[in-house]
Amino acid sequence: MIVVHAAWLDGRLSLWAEDPDLPPGRRRGRSKVPPHPFAVRGLRLDEDTGVPATRTLTLPTRGDLPEPSPAALGPQTPADAPLRLSEWTVDTVEYGPDDAYALLRSTLVAIAADDGTEDFVFGDSVRALATVASFAASLVRRGRMLPGLGPADGSGAAGPAGGAVRGAGARTGSIEARWVPVLTGKDAAYTRSLALALPQSVLGAAPSRAALLTEVLDTLVDAAARAVLPAATHRVTGVAGAWLTALTGTDRGVPGAAGELDALRDDLAAWQADAIGGTVRACFRLVEPPEPGTLEEALADDDEPVWRLEFALQAADEPSLVVDAGTVWQAPGPLELSQWHVPAPQETLLAELGRASRLYPALEDSLRAARPAGLTLDTAGAHQLLSDHAPLLAGAGFGMLLPGWWRKPQARLGARLTARSPSTSQPGTVATTSAVGLGSVIDYRWELAIGEEPLTEEELRRLADLKAPLVQLRGQWVELDPRRLAAGLEIMRRQADESTMTVADLLHLAGGDPGDTGGGPGGLPVVEVAADGWLGDLLSGDTELRVPAAEPPERFNGSLRPYQLRGLSWLSFLESAGLGGILADDMGLGKTVQLLALLAGEAPGPTLLICPMSLVGNWQREAAKFAPALRVHVHHGAERARGAAFRAAVAASDLVVTTYAIAARDAAALKSLSWHRLVLDEAQAVKNAATKQAVAVRGLPARHRIAVTGTPVENRLADLWSIMDFANPGLLGTATKFRERFAEPVERRGDADAAARLRRITQPFVLRRLKTDRSIISDLPEKLEMEVLCNLTREQASLYQAVVDEMLGKIERSEGVARRGLVLATMTRLKQICNHPAHAMRDGSRLAGRSGKLLRLEEILDEVLAAGERALVFTQYAEFGGMLRAHLSARLGREVAYLHGGLDKSARDTLVARFQAASASSPPVFVLSLKAGGTGLTLTAANHVVHVDRWWNPAVEDQATDRAFRIGQRRAVQVRKFVTAGTVEEKIAAMINEKRGLAAKIVGTGEQWLTELSTSELRSLLALEAGAVVE
Repeated sequence: MIVVHAAWLDGRLSLWAEDPDLPPGRRRGRSKVPPHPFAVRGLRLDEDTGVPATRTLTLPTRGDLPEPSPAALGPQTPADAPLRLSEWTVDTVEYGPDDAYALLRSTLVAIAADDGTEDFVFGDSVRALATVASFAASLVRRGRMLPGLGPADGSGAAGPAGGAVRGAGARTGSIEARWVPVLTGKDAAYTRSLALALPQSVLGAAPSRAALLTEVLDTLVDAAARAVLPAATHRVTGVAGAWLTALTGTDRGVPGAAGELDALRDDLAAWQADAIGGTVRACFRLVEPPEPGTLEEALADDDEPVWRLEFALQAADEPSLVVDAGTVWQAPGPLELSQWHVPAPQETLLAELGRASRLYPALEDSLRAARPAGLTLDTAGAHQLLSDHAPLLAGAGFGMLLPGWWRKPQARLGARLTARSPSTSQPGTVATTSAVGLGSVIDYRWELAIGEEPLTEEELRRLADLKAPLVQLRGQWVELDPRRLAAGLEIMRRQADESTMTVADLLHLAGGDPGDTGGGPGGLPVVEVAADGWLGDLLSGDTELRVPAAEPPERFNGSLRPYQLRGLSWLSFLESAGLGGILADDMGLGKTVQLLALLAGEAPGPTLLICPMSLVGNWQREAAKFAPALRVHVHHGAERARGAAFRAAVAASDLVVTTYAIAARDAAALKSLSWHRLVLDEAQAVKNAATKQAVAVRGLPARHRIAVTGTPVENRLADLWSIMDFANPGLLGTATKFRERFAEPVERRGDADAAARLRRITQPFVLRRLKTDRSIISDLPEKLEMEVLCNLTREQASLYQAVVDEMLGKIERSEGVARRGLVLATMTRLKQICNHPAHAMRDGSRLAGRSGKLLRLEEILDEVLAAGERALVFTQYAEFGGMLRAHLSARLGREVAYLHGGLDKSARDTLVARFQAASASSPPVFVLSLKAGGTGLTLTAANHVVHVDRWWNPAVEDQATDRAFRIGQRRAVQVRKFVTAGTVEEKIAAMINEKRGLAAKIVGTGEQWLTELSTSELRSLLALEAGAVVE
């Protein structure tokens, strides 16, 4: 699979491609900077506008190989190899501004809409730049740009917010005409979000994400404007005429003498300042008439309501700071508005009102007053302001305080849908081929309403006869759109809609944006969706509690807790309706046993279960324990059955267990069979929909699909889309539509409405219970979590300080990607020193007596063993885990087990079984690599968990802790997280504990956020504080 990546270098779009199937041996060469071993040589795209080039990129590297991108499945360097930034050369195809914009907006976006193929996908860097191009097009479409001047090399100020006229250097041929974005309000906030979302690989030599985003957005806005503007036709001569001509077409240069260009620049600066305003702006508040009435009163009332538009001043960057016009006119002198000092507030208000009157001419009458404070409007005028002028004023940077009901769907005519559930198989039984499914056609009926008021055809006709754009109903104003009223009358006359509706259509309407015209008949918004039967249960939001109870089948050997029985009933219900589900219970609540209870029922065909290699043995053991009658076949290993032997083995089995890697490798053989049920365990393995594994798994045929995961969303909503698209294909639309409708609004703009719509659509198909919820499970032992402060030894402190002094100097002298690489390398080195000097130096020296963490660990394990108990010890560094195993075994005089990524399945299973046996010969201490042993294992023989070093990702640490804190655990679990006092570890721990918002950022980006800190901030964070050393 080829992955296409993008970078922005020297003002140009550079594309390169990664093919992880290329032989790694190609990385060797004589050049100082080696060629990227997996980069496609001689890259060519369909477009003929690109220029081939060879570029040097700084990329994450492990060992002697560049780290493969998340979208690729390439050769994997052992996880314990240190991650660093190294330079690699790649063949690129490069595009200038206009071609780059066209490519990002058309070809790349069109291909990305299919979300890649099995052989060709776009990386996050391409998608990120395509999003910026889309935003640039939006700015131009809304007129949020201004013409300006700038140096030909693209440097200078960022845009209108800092002055659209770019820096000096006014010499003949060195100045260009440019269109630059006007970023205010939500656009400015979205720009900051776009900068934070830029992947590391896009940055090149840019000093920061914000700086690069400014450069890219300025370039693409200029290109977007030129793409839609016709060639200039004017009679202006001189330098001004040359500037106007250069604002269209491809020749951006503005010839002219230095004095003429300077004069034009000054004139443009004054004009732009007047066009975009300053730090304090005019604000308009629309006050509605009081005392709304009933529908009958609204139809009978002949009095004309009076509306009031009030004037005020508002801080542009802090909209909550508002001073009404009356206060402004009473102010004898300067006005203090938070940190803003307004020296002449009255003149500022008048100037702002004059600027606004160009967009809203009705203001001109109020400006004739000596002290304008507001404007009186009738209902038609208020509606015209709301629908036509308010968006223009807001877009021009003015503050608009409008009634809250204006943007609510309840304020408009809408459609209500009532549906009837199709028949299903018998509730509580295992579904067969008669299941309904998302594509089944349903009976339905539409009715019309305004807000909570249902309407008859006669009432609709009377409202239409009013010809009023706004009427008062039950405590609020509502809009009467003539087109919607006409559509409503047509629906009432012709209720029997010829079109059909499926279960999937119903669910989309139920979770869609109610204010989105086009959702219902005649373009009316859908304000409510209701159904009877099992469809009503799906729409209720509490499917788990409403579905018919299912009893465990006779072949199930065990008992289910009440919440597990509800889980079995939920799974049975979805299968009876032909729907897929995501079982996302918290780790330790027994997802495996709920699935085995379902699988133990009689079925007309085999179930294919795909899981990580480390869990194959666990499924074998659990199936033998809870469903011994199940015929289980494991399809794994070099000696696995193939061809006719494999088909025969499947035919003789109830459950076939395989791994994700084998599923991708044997996709053709698996596709050739008919599976009754397809189950994915640890389904987050397919969260990247474009990988070979995910593509292969989604292509497998099965009547029923179930995804099992403890983390349905790890970092991005795209994770949820990929898993849900497996369970219920098409439910959330295409990946592109999902990004536009949900991912971008929620992740980048914090859109609560979009999040609520997504929750309504997915809630019926996701079952997630938490073991900390006592209403779910009350007999799980307590979990006691504590941070353990460990001191440094003098040796550690000396090494720590030396690294800080050396690296801060290097960081201060570097910039761009080199600086970011140094920051990350410094963090890794300091964390290793906090673990042990021998870990950082890798000199094979003795461990005893040289580390505060090791000393504390020895003390804790002494107490654990003295009490006859067992412990898990997690470290993120596989190399350090091996060092701990050897030292602790000698120190304790007992065997210490060690699980890491280099072990095969048999060795892993043996280690887990021996530890869980809890016999006298079992190892009492189990050291685990966090990455290899942090998920999927049951290690309840331990009731102590120690995290020696921190990943700074609470979700990962909690998953590791859940190896012991899960069902089957009979004792209280003590969890200790080591933090070295007075070091960067203690400071980051404090930040996470005190600022949960920052913790969320850290979870999403690892330690990347540290690279954006200034050198002084880094010095404060890394400094060794007093009290860090053991005396």
